[in-house]
Amino acid sequence: MKKIYVLDTNVVIQAPYALKCFEDNEVVLPLAVVEELDAHKRDEGERGANVRDAIRILEQLRDEGDLTKGIQMENGGVLRIEKNFKDVELPHDLSEYKSDNRILKVCKGLTDSEKTDVILVTKDILLRIKAQILGIKAEDFTTEQVADRTEQYSGRITVYAPEELFSGFKKNGIPVEQVYCCDKDGGKYLPELYENEFVILKADQSNNKTQMGRVEKGFIKKLDYEKSQPYGVKPRNAGQYFLQEALMQPAEKAPLVIVKGMAGTAKTFYSLAVGLEKMINRPTGEYRRILVCRPNSQFDDDIGFLPGDEQEKISPLMRPVIDNLEQLIDSNEEERYADEKELEGKTEEIFDRGIVQCEALNFIRGRSILKTYLIIDEAQNMTPSQAKGIITRAGKDTKIILLGDPNQIDRPFLDERTNGLSYAAEHMKGSSLCWQISLTGSECERSLLAMDAIERMKDK
Repeated sequence: MKKIYVLDTNVVIQAPYALKCFEDNEVVLPLAVVEELDAHKRDEGERGANVRDAIRILEQLRDEGDLTKGIQMENGGVLRIEKNFKDVELPHDLSEYKSDNRILKVCKGLTDSEKTDVILVTKDILLRIKAQILGIKAEDFTTEQVADRTEQYSGRITVYAPEELFSGFKKNGIPVEQVYCCDKDGGKYLPELYENEFVILKADQSNNKTQMGRVEKGFIKKLDYEKSQPYGVKPRNAGQYFLQEALMQPAEKAPLVIVKGMAGTAKTFYSLAVGLEKMINRPTGEYRRILVCRPNSQFDDDIGFLPGDEQEKISPLMRPVIDNLEQLIDSNEEERYADEKELEGKTEEIFDRGIVQCEALNFIRGRSILKTYLIIDEAQNMTPSQAKGIITRAGKDTKIILLGDPNQIDRPFLDERTNGLSYAAEHMKGSSLCWQISLTGSECERSLLAMDAIERMKDK
């Protein structure tokens, strides 16, 4: 039986293509949604661009007939605008002038009048709760959802290898079909290994023998940059060895690196260290600049009202980047802050020479980025469409690094399954051009207090 899907404004704004995502079912846009789209059509940034995309889709359909009666789409579904059900009664506590409640009126009216399932699709959790109270079916927009956190790709695996192959690993590598994992009962099974997946290799006859490698074209091979110390930084754990390997690879071989991990796992620090190594210590001309972007959940709304030029507006967002640069520029922890002015001068020189540049994520829209070491920090606050937009704008010799923690999301209507970082990670899994690594809590390198708090105050 065909269903009726009523779309909320936030779904259309985040994913304009959602209008065409419901197969041969009926898609209904309440008039309140159309009015909200009209209110945002001149907005800057991603929101305004997405609204305009949605309006163009509606205009194409309008040319084919009357949207209030429904227009057949290529996928077999029908899209229509619903302007009725103004007189549907809601509980007195719900104001009839609020857009959300006008959408609920449409849902309730359709539910009472139609002989098929009517489902409200919204990213607003509270609206889904109100719908349930009124007996209306409601769900999230799941097209962009990826697997649950525990099932998401981590970019790393621990496997066992026969002793005779283990000893010759660094010289010959090991075919992926020759390694195995053990289940909880001790049984052996062949794991599914993805291209570029990092491997902790253990000898099956000795618990004390381990090596690190990476999957490439059917073989597990040794790391190319295991002995590197970019900008004087030495990896302290397996995760950082894997991170270093992905970052040090040239853009031609590893144009996309996706790094997930909690705060304190040195994601930003290590990324900057490798960038400075490539730009200052060993200036081979591989990149012409390090470009750092950091999305902000409220940036679309308030940047136009902040005083100053672009750099002054985004400087609060980039403070964590500067903190990391200060640690890299002066590695002597005891003397680093002895002369604050000198340290500030060294940091400013990095920016003045154009070695490191910072830009708002919104200002990258529509550009092709060439020969750039591009770091997107806090990438979990990107939408899937933003992540796609960034990755597809990579020009020649550009390396894109997405960093973030899917458990620390500040943007409304995103969660650990629908954010751009997780979306990109799952969809790029197995690509020979994408290298991924998830850093674990045990690889956090912050203070003893931070580590103690993480363990004591973790979610139960």
